[in-house]
Amino acid sequence: MSRKYFGTDGIRGLVGEYPIVPEFAMKLGWAAGKVLAASGKPSVVIGKDTRLSGYLLESALQSGLSAAGVDVRLLGPMPTPAVAHLARAFHASAGIVISASHNPYYDNGIKFFASNGKKLPDETEQQIEEWLDKPMTIDKPDALGKTLRQEDARGRYIEFCKASFPYHLSLKGLKIVVDCAHGATYQVGPSVFRELGAQVITVACEPDGMNINADCGSTHPQALQAAVLINKADLGIAFDGDGDRIVMVDHTGSVVDGDEIIVMIARARQQENPLLGGVVGTLMSNMGMEVAIRDMGLDFVRAKVGDRYVMAELGKRGWTLGGEASGHIVCLDKTTTGDAVIAALQVLTAVVQSGQSLQELRQGMTKFPQQLINVKIAQKSDPMLHEGIAAAVEQAERELGARGRVLLRASGTEPLIRVMVEGEHQQQISRICQDLADQVRSALG
Repeated sequence: MSRKYFGTDGIRGLVGEYPIVPEFAMKLGWAAGKVLAASGKPSVVIGKDTRLSGYLLESALQSGLSAAGVDVRLLGPMPTPAVAHLARAFHASAGIVISASHNPYYDNGIKFFASNGKKLPDETEQQIEEWLDKPMTIDKPDALGKTLRQEDARGRYIEFCKASFPYHLSLKGLKIVVDCAHGATYQVGPSVFRELGAQVITVACEPDGMNINADCGSTHPQALQAAVLINKADLGIAFDGDGDRIVMVDHTGSVVDGDEIIVMIARARQQENPLLGGVVGTLMSNMGMEVAIRDMGLDFVRAKVGDRYVMAELGKRGWTLGGEASGHIVCLDKTTTGDAVIAALQVLTAVVQSGQSLQELRQGMTKFPQQLINVKIAQKSDPMLHEGIAAAVEQAERELGARGRVLLRASGTEPLIRVMVEGEHQQQISRICQDLADQVRSALG
């Protein structure tokens, strides 16, 4: 479905450049309100991360929603998954998040959740876009929406997260370093772990509106690694700016990525209450993850890169666990969307129950070496439609066998083909990857 404004994760861009301007945000709020009003008197909850521009967009959205007769609850700085949860908890018509996730402060975005706490359906986004092309009107004065600030939003979400951790367990005795990326989890993240008994040391928990994701958080875990070693902590947890991605650090200072986290959660679930079906990864999930999941007797399916596609695959199959190496992890038996705090608690449950360290738990997955080469091409095209390239890929796959794979993927934004080869032996995959890149360059460069 072709859409003018909505991408795979809402509307995002540079603040001050269309559409991330107040005029558009106000019109978007009004258009969304008109769509929601079709099913009765609507209400929405609005949360945001810590970007300075969040105030600008929040006020504009609020005005547009009010003009369409929508009641608004302002949640303040809250993680993206908290907005999804609170939209359900308050029986709101929708939840709106003002955030650009792991992007720098000068970007921002707006995304929606439906009343069930899941991403807004494509059809609803299409309807909103249709209303955006209509002249804006204002409801009668007695029909305008009201706004209130939800003062207890933080506490509600903290209790929701804690409920995903077994009541009979405690984090007492664990020293944890938490890096909140100066973002939306800076209050709720440390509070959850402290209230469950952990000794918490914080990193990047002092937002100033412009330091979100700056050399910190899940995309830059170096400061967390150093803090874990300096403080002799048991482990470290890093969130991204809006709290839907996580990476971890073990007590040796080594980074534990999303693939490894998913494997640990899957293994713990198998031991406690066996998973039905399997696990969803993406085209970029490490082959070691697939092997580990299959060795547990579970199915493994790869979706396209992006949490939207992981969610779609889980929904289609009725499974509950999936995610990406970047740390976007979905536990549908606990919540409705990717939630970094809840994902962390599932790993901590495994740590406490097993009596093992994070470093010991991660031994259940051996990462396969990967080689990636970006090849510039003359114009965007599907490399697998070229007979010579397709034959070379087939030959490479035969050589790698069942414990290796080849992926040729066209960039969505540049005239590039990403050639990725994965297998057990670095020398072999380096040679195969270079041969395939040369083949692509010769045919399409």
